[in-house]
Amino acid sequence: MEGDLQRTLGRNLRAHRQELGLSQEQFAEKLGYHRTYIGGIEQGLRNLSLRSIERLAADLAIDPLRLLSAESERP
Repeated sequence: MEGDLQRTLGRNLRAHRQELGLSQEQFAEKLGYHRTYIGGIEQGLRNLSLRSIERLAADLAIDPLRLLSAESERP
């Protein structure tokens, strides 16, 4: 439904950050983003363009589809 992909992206980004053992602030600083921007993505509040998702994935050195895949979600 509407917003499901945003929430999936947020959950996958949070899971990746937690796998790295980083706080939102540490994660954002490492990537060159503001903490509130990362927090908004993780909460599914930000509607990122495909280009923004590609840039974020490149910054993380992961496939952008990993951020969008429901199969990547952790319980």
